[in-house]
Parts: sequence; C-alpha cells; structure tokens
Amino acid sequence: MKIIIDDVSKNIKKLPIITNVSLHLESGKIYGLRGKNGAGKTMLLRLICGLVLPTSGKITIDNLELGKDLSFPDSLGILIENPGLITNYSGIKNLMTLASIKDEIDQHTIIDLMNYFDLDPNDNKKVKNYSLGMKQKIGIISAVMENPKIILLDEPLNGLDEESTQKVLDLLTNRKEKGALIIVASHDKEELDFLADEIIEMKTGKVLRQYGVDKNAR
Repeated sequence: MKIIIDDVSKNIKKLPIITNVSLHLESGKIYGLRGKNGAGKTMLLRLICGLVLPTSGKITIDNLELGKDLSFPDSLGILIENPGLITNYSGIKNLMTLASIKDEIDQHTIIDLMNYFDLDPNDNKKVKNYSLGMKQKIGIISAVMENPKIILLDEPLNGLDEESTQKVLDLLTNRKEKGALIIVASHDKEELDFLADEIIEMKTGKVLRQYGVDKNAR
C-alpha cells in the first residue's frame, strides 16, 4: 500500500494550516510525525483519513484519490486527539459496539487485546470513570483490533506508563510486520525515536525534513 500526499495545502477561513506538503508513505513502516502544538500534525492525519479535504493538492491511496475516487481509506484504524468513547459504556462494550459495525472480529479478539493491556474485560465500570491511561488503551485497541492496513495514532502514549509504552511498541511492530502503514503523531522526540522507523518533522504546517531512525540507538 502507498499513500502519496502531493503538494497538499489546507486553509481554514483563509488561515493556512497545512502548506505544500508532499510525502510518499508505504506499507511496513512506522512514520513519526513530530512537531509542537500547532505544527499541523493532527490536521495532516485528518486529511489522510478523509475527515477533511485539501484546499489544494491531492492525496492518493494506491492510486485512488481521496474525495474523488473514495471518501475514506478502505482499511483504516484511527486514534485522533482523544478516544471517541461512549462514556456510559464499559470498555468492552465500547469495543464490541465499534466492532459490530464491520463485524470482522469476534469477542475473543477484543478480550485478548484487553488482557494484553491489563484491562479487565469483565469490569463493568463505565469508561467515564476510567483513568486517562485506561481510556488511551481502549482507544489504541479500537484502532488496531481489526488489523487495518492504515493505522493513524495521535499522541498514543499519552497517560501510559513505561510497561504499557513498550506494549504499544510491540503491538505496532507486529502490525507493521503484517504490512500495515502506521503514522504516529507526537510532540515528544524520545517517544517517536522509540516508536518510529522514519521521522517527519513539521513546523507551522510545513514539512521541514524526513529521516530514518537509527534502530540500534534504541
């Protein structure tokens, strides 16, 4: 799978949010989007998943243009900003409700992932009473549980401890090895050096540079 971002700009009320961004992304890699708040990371993720359309330029996924040939990527898992959870549902009920839309996975898959992240599938506590880290784990599970070909994660390690962070890395590495194209946005250099194969640095809506991470330095 290939995502080609071709000279994409996005303005909101004439204010430039993304400016002339061009990137070639491919399956089997984890890309890290790095930049301070306001750098344009989240907007770029929204453009890639089709939630918003470019003001100019185009984004193609395997030669199909978003907004023209397809509305959204066919196989997509996303966690953008805060997890979109139903606050009065338990963790497993949230995940089961989401899984019922496509009906591609069974309850055992969800239970296995919850156990992997040390979440009790039998806990009926509503997610509004979850800690930040617990909510984040549910959001990550929702993004990866159906083994999508594209995974977009915005600040996925927010609220996670060191052990859970390592589990996220192991999980994303597993998905990468299965051929997923993964993009992780974060303002944290160490976090992205830990997670990513390549770093894409952004500032004020522009890409400054793209470079590989020395895995031996991890």
